[in-house]
Amino acid sequence: MLIRVGYKVEFEFEKAATVLCLGSIHPSIATRIRKPESLHVAPAVSVTEFVDGYGNRCSRMVVPAGRVALKNDAIVEDSGAPDIQLRTAHQHTVEELPNEVLVFLLASRYCEVDSELKDIAWNQFGSLPAGWSLVQAVCDFVHQHIRFDYLQARANRTARDVYRERVGVCRDYMHLAITLCRSLNIPARYCTGYLGDIGVPPAASPMDFSAWFEVYLDGAWYAFDARNNIPRIGRILMARGRDAADVALTTTFGRNQLHSFNVWTYPVSETG
Repeated sequence: MLIRVGYKVEFEFEKAATVLCLGSIHPSIATRIRKPESLHVAPAVSVTEFVDGYGNRCSRMVVPAGRVALKNDAIVEDSGAPDIQLRTAHQHTVEELPNEVLVFLLASRYCEVDSELKDIAWNQFGSLPAGWSLVQAVCDFVHQHIRFDYLQARANRTARDVYRERVGVCRDYMHLAITLCRSLNIPARYCTGYLGDIGVPPAASPMDFSAWFEVYLDGAWYAFDARNNIPRIGRILMARGRDAADVALTTTFGRNQLHSFNVWTYPVSETG
């Protein structure tokens, strides 16, 4: 299966400013790109690229005052299979975990593992068998606990807020699920990327970037999605991190206003 993915975002800047952009497909799936992506900036500016501490491709640029547009487009090959389900996956003890995985057990900006959510996690799930079924129980709980509402989105809502307010958008579902998993000694990391309506009824809301999370079980990372809570087809990864703070599409060092925001992801034929 071939999937076309891309976005166009426009800002209005008061003054020239530095911008960091995590708007590229993740290096781990670079071999699946069939139509190479290219970040276009209008007006044209010099763009440099580096790999950040979480392995994400990051673009750096200085943009002028006024209207600035960022656009990217690519075609990616996908297996067409739903998310892997390995229900026998073993949960490692903390002492068994690789050193590089330990950071995904710790508290982060939106995931307060050291809050009362640790007690809630153990009271709610502590008697359940460890492993895949435990992560799924967390997803089931979060999926039922939160009401999805775009109009209730806000940038400063943490996992503790999500638990108390019981409303949010996809990132909020993931932050609460990640926090509960980490509280149960399951490494969990935040993911963002493209997820189209493939194999499911089309969503009524406009297309947006999607969030999901990955947990470390049986020596590998596996995708879970507490919002949709079913295996999905066509996840195209852009960035991973501890939580949403690590994977923002753009980080701008200057005052600006978002003017327009469009995302696309859909299957295409072999000819594109």
